[in-house]
Amino acid sequence: MNFITTFGLVASILVANSAFASGDYSLGPRPQFLVLDMDDGELKQKLMACLNQSAQKSHFSIGHRGASMMFPEHTKESYIAAAKMGAGIIECDVTFTKDKVLVCRHSQNDLHTTTDVLAHPDLASKCTVPFTPANPEEGKKANVECRTSDFTLAEFKRLKGKMDGADVMATTPSAYMNGTVGWRTDLYSSRGTLMTHAESIELFKALGVKMTPELKSPVVDMPYEGLTQQGYAQKMVDEYKAAGVKAADVFPQSFSIDDVKYWVANAPTFAQQAVFLDGRMYKNKMWKPTLADMKEIKSSGVQYIAPPMFALVEVNQEGQIVPSEYAKLAKEAGLGVITWTLERSGQLGNGGGWYFQTVKEVTNNDGDMLTLLDVLAKEVGVKGVFSDWPATTTFYANCMGL
Repeated sequence: MNFITTFGLVASILVANSAFASGDYSLGPRPQFLVLDMDDGELKQKLMACLNQSAQKSHFSIGHRGASMMFPEHTKESYIAAAKMGAGIIECDVTFTKDKVLVCRHSQNDLHTTTDVLAHPDLASKCTVPFTPANPEEGKKANVECRTSDFTLAEFKRLKGKMDGADVMATTPSAYMNGTVGWRTDLYSSRGTLMTHAESIELFKALGVKMTPELKSPVVDMPYEGLTQQGYAQKMVDEYKAAGVKAADVFPQSFSIDDVKYWVANAPTFAQQAVFLDGRMYKNKMWKPTLADMKEIKSSGVQYIAPPMFALVEVNQEGQIVPSEYAKLAKEAGLGVITWTLERSGQLGNGGGWYFQTVKEVTNNDGDMLTLLDVLAKEVGVKGVFSDWPATTTFYANCMGL
């Protein structure tokens, strides 16, 4: 780490300590906007009565990639914004560079959509798939793939985070990078400071939040230059140990049940809060949950299971959102449940899209996300909710005493 990088991190930590020493949290105008947009009813009245309450940090509120609805994801700025909104837990998705340094990125191969790598010709030329322009006349999309493992840490640190998105029909790299969807904003993307995993730990300690690192599935073949999958999983945990972080402050996650089982066997104190991110219901349309499966997961030492929101709810014959069979079985098996991702769908007038797919028939306004959140909290009994805009989840948690 060079002097400028070190100075910048120390300055960030000093600012973080100063800003949050007195619990100075702010939720902004969005919670009020959502409450006013709700259908009339008891829940709306309850939330209306909380609009003037003072904001408090809540571990129910999890910053998904920070505050990625409006800040470049997995950047220092996004993380600080999430903490300001009272997120009690913040996520660093963990992958690695060419020289095997752990860094915060949503996937190993998303640099072309989440950073300005294409604005650096010398770095862009090192991408696994260098930029090939689209051919709009033939309907061919642009092609490019830039991986963290394409670059050393020093090269990675030259990049700036941007809002995730791309214009796939672009004919130039600059046009390709200009792809932020309309319901997000580039207003806060003038700075996007990328972070190593170790740097994120120090920042989170300063912010006074718990941490939920997700071990991302590599796109390179493992072992990678001597780094095995098990060594990768161990390396992530070891960085918390080296930083003196208590296991109770860490919720390690993976979509691979084998990673979680590795932690159970080899890092048992950290595995006490390990999270199996469950994507089986959308990776295999024929898959159905069973009690035997849920009990097997629990008996393997996994404490938390985390499916997408839509897997936990359905609409009954009376048109009410209720817990799904999946939710009931997970609860019966004794698994704690966490879910993702609120505030990642844009405006909900069209039914809410992918995250609301099982309740789209009763989703027609933005305030409906608070109705769904209420069912997830009170009826499903989730322990926490990932959100791209943690202020929304923090507001609800504060109002309900979570």
